[in-house]
Amino acid sequence: MSLVKLIEFLGSHLRTVVRVCVALLALLVVVDAIPGVVDKEHAHTQAEHWPAFWAVFGFAGCVLIIIVSKWFGHAGIMTREDYYDE
Repeated sequence: MSLVKLIEFLGSHLRTVVRVCVALLALLVVVDAIPGVVDKEHAHTQAEHWPAFWAVFGFAGCVLIIIVSKWFGHAGIMTREDYYDE
């Protein structure tokens, strides 16, 4: 199967792909919450002992990157299409 066909297949079944990804992430959070499965003995901070800390931390980081990028884009990167016509 070529890469283009794979992308078209995933694009046409987007709702199913999103549901599978969310289910996989939920399963990983549940596995992380089970004591003894994930070694947290050598964690550097107390927050790392919380279940799903890194999942929440990564999600918050992505949201922050998106918000800052949109602000930065609207603050000066995006200009009118006729900017050079004047």
